[in-house]
Amino acid sequence: MAIVKYTENELNTLARLMRAEAVGDGDLGMLMVGNVVINRTLATCYTFRSTPTINDVIYQTPGGFAGIRSNLFYSNPTVKERELAQRVINGEYYYPATHALWFYAPAKNSNCTATWYEQRNTGRFKTHCFYAPDPQVCKDIR
Repeated sequence: MAIVKYTENELNTLARLMRAEAVGDGDLGMLMVGNVVINRTLATCYTFRSTPTINDVIYQTPGGFAGIRSNLFYSNPTVKERELAQRVINGEYYYPATHALWFYAPAKNSNCTATWYEQRNTGRFKTHCFYAPDPQVCKDIR
C-alpha cells in the first residue's frame, strides 16, 4: 500500500528520475534516490513544506534534482524501473537513505563530508552521500 498519493504519471516520473540519478549504482542506489524523493514528499520542514506530491518534489525550483537535466530522464521507464519506483512509494526504505532529504555525488576518489548544508551525513552508497536533518526538525520523515 502506498505511503504517498501518486498518479501513474508520477510513478513514471519517479522511475525516470531514479534511473537518471543513480543507474550506475544499480537497483539499490536507485531505490535510495527514490527514498529521498518520498521523504521530501512526506516532509513538512525546510523548503519541502510546499512539495506534497512526487512531481512537486522532482521539479522543485530551486532545490530539485540535477537528474531532470540528464538525457536518461527523458525516455520511458522500463518495467523494472517502474517496479523499483513502486517499491519506494509502498514504503520500502534502505539505509543510509532511510531519513535522508538530500544526496550528492562527491568528486571521484573523494569522501563524503560530515555535513552538507548543515545536515548530518548518514552514510554513503557507491557514488552517493546521503544527508538527513535532525529528527526533531522533520518529524514527518519515517
